[in-house]
Amino acid sequence: MIASLLKTMRPKQWVKNVFIFAALTFDVKLFNVYYLTQTIAGFVLLCLISGTVYIINDLADIEKDRQHPKKRNRPLASGALSTRVALAAGVLVPLFALPLGFLLNPVFGAILAGYLLLQIAYSFWLKNVVIIDVMLIAAGFLLRVAAGVPLVEAERFSPWLYICMTLLALLIGFGKRRHELVLLQENANMHRQSLEEYNLSLLDHAISIVTASTLLAYALYTFSAPNLPPNHTMMLTIPFVLYGIFRYLYLIHVKGMGGTPEEIALSDRPLQAAFVLWGLSVIVVMYFLG
Repeated sequence: MIASLLKTMRPKQWVKNVFIFAALTFDVKLFNVYYLTQTIAGFVLLCLISGTVYIINDLADIEKDRQHPKKRNRPLASGALSTRVALAAGVLVPLFALPLGFLLNPVFGAILAGYLLLQIAYSFWLKNVVIIDVMLIAAGFLLRVAAGVPLVEAERFSPWLYICMTLLALLIGFGKRRHELVLLQENANMHRQSLEEYNLSLLDHAISIVTASTLLAYALYTFSAPNLPPNHTMMLTIPFVLYGIFRYLYLIHVKGMGGTPEEIALSDRPLQAAFVLWGLSVIVVMYFLG
């Protein structure tokens, strides 16, 4: 039962919560033990809340998941986990995590509560509204980034990074919808109502627009944000972002991946290498060349 509950909370998807460390890194406080501890604690609480969201989502979609070729194997859809246990966990985990979030930092606690409410609205209603569903996926990523800001009392964190994160999340969201549409084909609307309103042409156009916007926004950030090194060395990180995004497009268009971000992030070595090299280059530029 515990194993099934943990699987329902989707630990693999917690990798998306790593964006809470963005403020710590870009505010040049990565090696500050106090702020690092604060952010790690926030990461754990965010994982608990996001795990709760997946429980709620699976409870809401249990019948539709049983019609999905992959999701029917989830613990709730397959019957390995009882709805009573899942419902109890969905209530008790937030009652534990949210007060700790407010104790850690009141603003962080408010963001954590806002994230939970937003995801509940998404699970029960807004995921069926075309375009809005993808925008809310992006909002979830944006809140992950914002959650880290009060924990480190950020002073140098540029608003440009919010724009870049939003655009990147939109790219991921449209890529996910494209994968679902291709995978489910004529049965797509039986799994998710909004998929009836999408088609490959629309999604491919949206992906193209968001890709160009993401690259442009990041490039502008590297040489126009006021809190970066004045020698513009942050521009050295652009090639890694270029490769990472083009690799992602290759994976969704050629390899047929893109169902979930963690599926790609945890399985594709070239994309992992690009992310690691980008992270290391950011640290070198921000901490040693600034």
